Amino acid sequence: MSIQTRAEQREQDTWDLTSLFADEAAWEAATEKLKQRITEAPSLKGSLAKGKESFLTTMQWYEETSILLERIYNWAFLGYASDASDTANVKRYSLAASLLSQLSAAMAFFDPELLSIEDATIERYLKDADFAPYHVYIKKARRFKAHILSEGEERLLALQSEVASTPRNTFSDLTNVDFDFGEIDGKPLTQSSLSSFLMHEDRNLRERAYRQFYGVYEKSKHAIARLYEGQVKQDIFRAKARGYESCREMALFPDNVPVSVYDNLIKAVHEALPALHRYYRMRAKLLGLDKLSHWDVYVPLVKGVTSKTPYEEAVALIGEALAPLGSEYVNTITNGLTKDRWVDRYENKGKRSGAFSSGTFTSKPYILLNYKEDVLRDVFTVAHEGGHSMHSYYSAKNNPYFHYDYTIFEAEVASTFNEQLLAKYLIDHASDDRMKAYIIGKQLDDIIATLFRQTMFAEYEMIIHREAEDGVPITLELLRSEYRKLLEQYFGEAVSFAEESDLEGLRIPHFYSPFYVYKYATGLSASIALSKKVLNGTEEDRQSYLNFLCSGGSLYPIESLRKAGVDMQKEEPVKDALSTFSVLLDQAESLLP
Repeated sequence: MSIQTRAEQREQDTWDLTSLFADEAAWEAATEKLKQRITEAPSLKGSLAKGKESFLTTMQWYEETSILLERIYNWAFLGYASDASDTANVKRYSLAASLLSQLSAAMAFFDPELLSIEDATIERYLKDADFAPYHVYIKKARRFKAHILSEGEERLLALQSEVASTPRNTFSDLTNVDFDFGEIDGKPLTQSSLSSFLMHEDRNLRERAYRQFYGVYEKSKHAIARLYEGQVKQDIFRAKARGYESCREMALFPDNVPVSVYDNLIKAVHEALPALHRYYRMRAKLLGLDKLSHWDVYVPLVKGVTSKTPYEEAVALIGEALAPLGSEYVNTITNGLTKDRWVDRYENKGKRSGAFSSGTFTSKPYILLNYKEDVLRDVFTVAHEGGHSMHSYYSAKNNPYFHYDYTIFEAEVASTFNEQLLAKYLIDHASDDRMKAYIIGKQLDDIIATLFRQTMFAEYEMIIHREAEDGVPITLELLRSEYRKLLEQYFGEAVSFAEESDLEGLRIPHFYSPFYVYKYATGLSASIALSKKVLNGTEEDRQSYLNFLCSGGSLYPIESLRKAGVDMQKEEPVKDALSTFSVLLDQAESLLP
């Protein structure tokens, strides 16, 4: 049960980064090439305004340079994510971030110059077939006209971007590298293993793990509060500098998502809280408790059902569940998850907690996991991240570089869609009612985690940013009190909280990517609707979904999802997803004593 070092990992259990660079020497050669291009960049000033041919040549140079930077940055980032305790990884990641900042500064002239060109001229250029790879990019970029500053101001903001990442990077190093959570009964307690402890049937063990884990956060609570305060202040600085009315408006603007989508989500979830409170009352009854504690809310509803799924078996299971998407999709994802080595599978010292998918236009769509075969949720995590990577695979395959990078709003559809198909398959193939109830309980917990909880996080971000924008000091006391209010509102009277429970608000890494988490909730709502269409619909419904994956960033997310068959500007998708939760709750109550 000891945690391996990076060197102890088997090669087949780690990702193969050679689709980015063959080795460190190749990466270093690429960085030298990028440095040369950064030096060249200022000479391009004025080139966009010199005429169509000069404009096109500059766009091609920018595309080639951006692809090179993306590869350099991703190789360094993946090394850092796999082992942040390795000083060499830290140095490479720091250099990549610095190069990103330097290129942004050197290209500070680009956006102001692009926006200075008359609309009629741009429209004439875009009729030329040679401009097809840049059409969507140029259209989207010019939408930012009101928020792009002068060349000098853009350069200052670009130079400041490297410093702006300090709160996020410090939080990551502090919580993933420096924090030592110790052991529980001889087993290491970590960011990744906490979930295993909290799902254990022994309530005493759950409480000990919970208190020991948050005891570490207690010791650094003031420092972490300061880090988040720094992140919020950075968000406000950028919003004010670019002329947005609020941080939230700034975050939603690139995706062209109306603020009403965010507000409707919170409103719909508030209306559905009675069903969530009913769930916690049922959970308390099943556990034989008058009232739940915070460490009781993750243990499986059905006792005595163990789940052990070795990684290779998990991939095979996922392949069977995703069969409705067709053989090409299934063969690509299962090969990617195994023999093609998209995946870094298991935990090691210094490795980032959680899971993510991260690839480039020209590389494999890589996946970081901390897979544990005794945690059923981790099977769903493989399906989830596999959904992200297949989205990237299809997007890169069907779009030019500047149009392939889809939004997070869309990304969370592709990932949770796979989870929906996996859950349906497991329920349909359950060996008995007890196992069926176990999987339904897992589905309920996932909807809580993705729709209810992420909405709670989104509401918390909104509250804290509003307070800061109104001039209220962001103190540790404010952060804890506002988070506790939401805990009590969302969990209801069936759950009681310990003194340290509101420290949970200090450990959410996504808060350092502001106004990001609401997309998990909207994504799940869309994926529930689309998965029902694919499972119960026609070949046209399946193809519409695959077309959505292929569309990449060629459309704004609301439009691409509308074409796939779901309109996220309407309240119905979120309400239907919450209704699905109530249906699953009814099924659970009928199956459980």
